[in-house]
Amino acid sequence: MEMNKGSKMKKTIIQSFLVILLVLLMGCGEESKTIFTENDLSIVPKPLEMKFNQGAFRFTKDTKLVVEKDKAHVLEALQNKFVSAAGWKLEVVETVPSRNFVLLSIDPSLAEEDYNLKVTDDQVIIEAQGYNGFLYGLETIRQLLPVAIESKSVVANINWDIPHVEIKDSPRFKWRGFMLDVSRHFFDKNYVLATIDQLALLKMNTLHLHLVDDQGWRIEIKKYPKLTEIGGFRVDQENKPWNARPTPELGTETTYGGFYTQEDIKEIVAYAESRGVTVVPEIEMPAHVMSAIAAYPELSCFQNPIMVPSGGVWPITEIYCAGKDSTFEFLENVLLEVMELFPSQYIHVGGDEAAKTNWKICPDCKKRVAKEGLANVEELQSYFIQRMERFLSSKGRILLGWDEILEGGLAPGATVMSWRGVKGGLEASEAGHDVVMTPNSHCYFDYYQGDQDAEPLAWGGNLPLSKVYQFDPVVEGMSEEQAKHVLGGQANLWTEYVPTNDQAEYMTYPRLAALAEAVWSSKDNRNWDDFSNRVSSLFKRYGAMGVNYAKSAYQVTTETSVNTENAVISIALMSEFPNAEIRYTIDGSDITSASEKYTTPIDIKNTTTIKAQVFKENQPVGALYEKTITYHKAVGKPVNYINKYHDSYQGAKELGMVNVVRGSKNFHDGQWQGWLGDDMELVIDMESPTELEKISVGALENQGSGIYFPIQVEVFLSDDGKTFKSAGIVKRDYAANNGSELKDFIIEIERQTTRYIKVKATNLGTPPTGGGSWMFIDEVVVE
Repeated sequence: MEMNKGSKMKKTIIQSFLVILLVLLMGCGEESKTIFTENDLSIVPKPLEMKFNQGAFRFTKDTKLVVEKDKAHVLEALQNKFVSAAGWKLEVVETVPSRNFVLLSIDPSLAEEDYNLKVTDDQVIIEAQGYNGFLYGLETIRQLLPVAIESKSVVANINWDIPHVEIKDSPRFKWRGFMLDVSRHFFDKNYVLATIDQLALLKMNTLHLHLVDDQGWRIEIKKYPKLTEIGGFRVDQENKPWNARPTPELGTETTYGGFYTQEDIKEIVAYAESRGVTVVPEIEMPAHVMSAIAAYPELSCFQNPIMVPSGGVWPITEIYCAGKDSTFEFLENVLLEVMELFPSQYIHVGGDEAAKTNWKICPDCKKRVAKEGLANVEELQSYFIQRMERFLSSKGRILLGWDEILEGGLAPGATVMSWRGVKGGLEASEAGHDVVMTPNSHCYFDYYQGDQDAEPLAWGGNLPLSKVYQFDPVVEGMSEEQAKHVLGGQANLWTEYVPTNDQAEYMTYPRLAALAEAVWSSKDNRNWDDFSNRVSSLFKRYGAMGVNYAKSAYQVTTETSVNTENAVISIALMSEFPNAEIRYTIDGSDITSASEKYTTPIDIKNTTTIKAQVFKENQPVGALYEKTITYHKAVGKPVNYINKYHDSYQGAKELGMVNVVRGSKNFHDGQWQGWLGDDMELVIDMESPTELEKISVGALENQGSGIYFPIQVEVFLSDDGKTFKSAGIVKRDYAANNGSELKDFIIEIERQTTRYIKVKATNLGTPPTGGGSWMFIDEVVVE
């Protein structure tokens, strides 16, 4: 009996083993699918509604793409991705198979750009009304696929799985744009095509090409060949700062430049259309046209021969003559060819920054003002734009211009692009005009996006990723009726300081992703913390595509506070991304994954070098932060301003001169105190007699922005705070400076003990170039 019982047990064990073995062998026939979590839904821009379900759909070489034959071209981008990364082309069929397919189903009830997406075990269904809706559904699938789908060569051992999901998606705005300035620096056709692909990834639908400016005419016009033969090229001064390039002498060889042939334009426009993107051309007028005048001097008021400028020009006085009918004949002929190439409903005519110096003295312009009963040259600009608007309207197009076209009266059918803040958009929408919001505060991608010392040279300003994400085209103060006139928003990449493809990518991505979400996703559906997680996944995709994206959002920044009771400096470390892992040292050692993890502010009471860096998955990301905090005797001491700083630049206010925080070359960094046309004069109370031997005063010069070093810094000392005696003076004569420079004005004094220190910095006053003079000071260091 015992033996029989043991045999049965043995038999049961063997049977169980065989069952397990059979299951394992069956599993070998079909590899298990990826197990996803809700965190894997890292879609940018964020869909309107999204529901995650357990399970996955796997793309294989046998997956069928189901669509009516005449709409099959919408699938080409996805097919090409699989050809490159997987090595097989997905077949397009018209008949729905029983399983393993992607179906594009027309739903006429949906709006033009809406789509629905449903993913289950054996099928993917995209519902849309038409082409763009299907495109956006397919781009969402692309973002759900493994990052390897972006590879340009076949990747082995990848499961092409996407999670079960149900999505209903719809854009908030119909204008989701990006402007590329191809005039200041020329970007070839292939770069433009690559940019269109990036727009499509983010469901952006408008590419605004800035084709004409003073520094280059970039589109072939067959009736006027010299526009590109002469206007398309300039003297190569790329080795000099943009605003320090001298005017070339007539006849100097021009070797820098380029232009798009009409065949190039046709290819760009057709490719953009296939990717759901409309290309809007900008043909500047009446200013920013020195490239055209260099080719055809008769277009200007006085017909003086000029060269295409190699760099910055200000003010822009060489502009089209508004008094000659031949000017308008030229522009109409140009626009006729432009409209043949661009089917866009909108034609951008610029209209900005026209200095009307020549118009005021031009006999032809004076005659025009009198003939048309105009009050002044501002109304002459309005006449100019309105005349062009009537021409474009007669051809079924809509004139679009920068917000300067409001000056002197807006053309009846014009649409305004508001860039100087939001005022232009408010004014135009109140008058019943459509607007595209692109305020420089949130949409100018030529601005710095991180610590200026860690970033490539840029125009100026400060526009980090998080600030772009805050952008909302419907601004405070707009009524519901005004909001209906807001078509959407747009980012602008001006390229004075962007000479290469790599730098253009660096300035554009990932900030374009933040703007894309701002103009696509509903306001209630936007959250910075959530976006931070999703855009981190997008970084991996950019990396796989070889995009030179900026990691500036990973930079470590600091906030410094001073305890005035004990003069302890407290330094908080942070980055744009919430809950970032920051490692740091204060002993001069290098940063590693084993360095101290930042949790609370760092207190210091002596000169200290702080090194810090963001870490992700035990690897450093972003730039290393390294700064020496120079502790000095006046830290936290009371400061009495005899002549106070300007309200626009207050720095850290009363503690701004004694908080050890030094300003950067970015004068918008919040550390500078500014005086406009005035001298700085202040008194520091050391609170008790203190031994001194050196005073340093930190200053900034950026003449292009109207900021000049003081011409003199003088230090006075006093024991009683009433009677002061000069202890030293340092002078600096004005000198032209085309860059941005930091300088400490150092006054060595005979070692002595005193309580009160008066510092006076003398403003330049009126610079040689005219206008006002800013003086920026960041710290008074007492040693």
